[in-house]
Amino acid sequence: MSLRHELERYLTIRRTLGYDLRTDERVLRRFVDFAEAEQASNITIPLLLRWQEAFGKAGRQTWAARFGMVRLFAQWLHGLDAAHEVPSRGLIPSRYRRMRPYIYSAVEIAAIVSAAAELPSVYGMRGLTCSTLFGLIAVTGLRISEALGLDTTDVDLHDGVLRIRRGKLGKERLIPLAGSVTERLRSYASERDRLLGHTPEPFFVTCGGDRLGDCGARYNFALVCQRIGLRDPQHYGRHGRGPRIHDLRHSFAARTIIDWYRTGKDPAREMIKLTTYLGHASPENTYWYIEAVPELLELASRRVVGSGDEEVRP
Repeated sequence: MSLRHELERYLTIRRTLGYDLRTDERVLRRFVDFAEAEQASNITIPLLLRWQEAFGKAGRQTWAARFGMVRLFAQWLHGLDAAHEVPSRGLIPSRYRRMRPYIYSAVEIAAIVSAAAELPSVYGMRGLTCSTLFGLIAVTGLRISEALGLDTTDVDLHDGVLRIRRGKLGKERLIPLAGSVTERLRSYASERDRLLGHTPEPFFVTCGGDRLGDCGARYNFALVCQRIGLRDPQHYGRHGRGPRIHDLRHSFAARTIIDWYRTGKDPAREMIKLTTYLGHASPENTYWYIEAVPELLELASRRVVGSGDEEVRP
């Protein structure tokens, strides 16, 4: 297939997923025009660099954005024909790059929660709090700041609803919980109050009854990941490198979308619900998971190509 034909297919699929591609389309069409003028049938890094020279002057940030658009197109083509080269993200570095999420398996999440429950402390509060905190983030997709910011009055253990008062950009929202999650939080609150001898204001607390802080949560998560092999062991209390606590949120979002595809639901209809649930500023931020997670991109491509291939034929 020609680059132009595949570009039409690529644009059709991404528009179906809800993207506004006015800028991407303009840049990609100019790139394909250049490639055809060069009689190039495959995307290569030398072709990209020659295109940059011919395109005109622009700042590093602008070129990083243009290369990012072509890189996504190259990834799409590489999946169809390995002869297409995918340029590295650092070919034209920019100031901001969104990290690819680590998607935890169900087994890894279970191991994290189990290992967290075994964290030692005088009264057992450390393991109780961390295991419940990590589990809650994994099944709700809360941001770590949102979970730690919960007060006891924000957790409705009767109706199973969380009130997020300290969301990103100051937004407030309500999070409905599954019955099993509500029961786990109820058990945590009961044991927490028994150990402290009273009901504290913050929901997630330390052994002293104070609110668990961000540094403490991240340290304990890093320690748990080291113990189960997701991070290399470290000396002197260092966190090391590896999957992050925020990736629990990414995993929740990705698995939710994957389930839509596998059960035949329409992602375009469901996406706004997930956007609201996660507290994203716009659906664009939620659609990002489709491109960031290879399994999701493949499922989305199969759905759209399989149902509308005839619409993009020349």
